[in-house]
Amino acid sequence: MIEIREYVDVLGRNFFERWHKKQDVLTMTRISVALGRVEAGNLSALKGLGAGLSEIRLDFGPGYRLYCGMDGNSLVILFGGGTKRRQQADIEEARLLWQEFKKRKGQK
Repeated sequence: MIEIREYVDVLGRNFFERWHKKQDVLTMTRISVALGRVEAGNLSALKGLGAGLSEIRLDFGPGYRLYCGMDGNSLVILFGGGTKRRQQADIEEARLLWQEFKKRKGQK
């Protein structure tokens, strides 16, 4: 079992929650189902992006992506979501948040 936790940055912003709430009910449900699969240990939709960052590829709609990083063996940190169209910009934003997460974790 994998625990899924949403990342909250130093300013208290939860990028995944903001993005997720903008989706319609059907899309929100399908995202929740996909995350349930990850929680159950099915990591087949994950694609590594380098430096510990990954994306969860969702095969519906405009090619949704969820950006995350593994913290140990049991924790996925979600940094936000997006579509195939904005993929590069979303990845860059997720990389910055992943670096911030690791820096903050190292300070504790």
